[in-house]
Amino acid sequence: MHTPMKAMLAAAALAACPAQAATVAITNATLYTADTAGVITGGTLLMRDERIVAVGKNVQVPAGATVIDAGGKIVTPGLFAPLSALGVTEVDGVTETNDRPAGHKRYSAALDMGDAYNPRSLRIAITRVDGVTRALVSPVSRRGGSIFSGQGAVVSLGSIEHWMVKPQAAMFAQFGEEGAQLSGTRASTVLALKEAFEEVRQAGKPVLRPNVDSTLTALDIAALKPVLAGQEPLVVSAHRASDITAALQLAAQYKLKLIINGGDEAWLVKEQLAQHKVPVILDPESVLPVEFASLGARGDNARLLQQAGVTVVYSSDQTESSNTRNLRELAASAIVNGVEPQAALAAVTLNPARIYGVDKQLGSLTAGKLADVVLWDGDPFEASSAPTAVFIGGERMSATNRQTELRDRYMQVLKLR
Repeated sequence: MHTPMKAMLAAAALAACPAQAATVAITNATLYTADTAGVITGGTLLMRDERIVAVGKNVQVPAGATVIDAGGKIVTPGLFAPLSALGVTEVDGVTETNDRPAGHKRYSAALDMGDAYNPRSLRIAITRVDGVTRALVSPVSRRGGSIFSGQGAVVSLGSIEHWMVKPQAAMFAQFGEEGAQLSGTRASTVLALKEAFEEVRQAGKPVLRPNVDSTLTALDIAALKPVLAGQEPLVVSAHRASDITAALQLAAQYKLKLIINGGDEAWLVKEQLAQHKVPVILDPESVLPVEFASLGARGDNARLLQQAGVTVVYSSDQTESSNTRNLRELAASAIVNGVEPQAALAAVTLNPARIYGVDKQLGSLTAGKLADVVLWDGDPFEASSAPTAVFIGGERMSATNRQTELRDRYMQVLKLR
């Protein structure tokens, strides 16, 4: 074979393979591990290819490694958004760019956010520079839609070709006040869910109302089978304590792996949640009774749940939609209300990975896990701080995004640079 042809084939082979990161050591760092190791001062984190290979005080740095002296600065795991519109919504107010909400009862449980995900979304790079490395892309229901919103997928924000981490990671359903808006009342929401689960058990034959046409397709039934088998968690929206109790009863009846999303009044039933090992995704900044379902909202909700032994994860309407990068501000709010800083960090790193079943690979600075690592220029819980380096799967991410490009362009136009 001619040499030019060999060179062309070699170049094509390299282009087809994912880039492999070199060995990188971050030394002289304050390591916030978000795991049992806690905080390690004067530590070293060693990454090779896509994984963390060593974390600690006496880590030997191999010859040829790229060394980053942290100068005592803080290193954390990459942040993990537990609910997100990343990759499925570009502009919230522009319908053509919003593939997240399901507005038709014909399509429900089998809807898969992975089918709509755009890894080239401009929002991803903007979010990534603030330390967010993974996300659960979640569906929502709107008026006219089904109680089942569909299935979410865990994605990586670091790759265009290899972005899928875990498909069908969770099933989403409306409950409480949001469910009542779709089905009529809270009672009819529970009944609709029971009808669906019984229909899955009976292989597609309606049981409670046999003369009524099914609202589930064969694909919906197939999608719900892992939920009834306890293999895929069911995320339900509920704020009111009584709604949470009803969801716990439903989960016990059908042996569901339940996750509560909302939970403004979750502290009122914290013992039940802990007993049934049901995690809660909540907004630590939700402190006012903005609706009847949230009359019991209080600022120390997260602390009370954590002290009771409940796995707590942080999210808000803002971080779920246009400002995913503000996750660390939610952690800061929880700290102000009494949550220990490492527990608050876990609520936006390890705990999201845990509730979606990817914590063996993600969520903490632990040897063997994927190297999602962020080096900060200050306290990550301070709004004025920012990452100086973000690694996803051991590969250092570019700090360039659409916003920085526009900034640089207009600074040049205005001769400010």
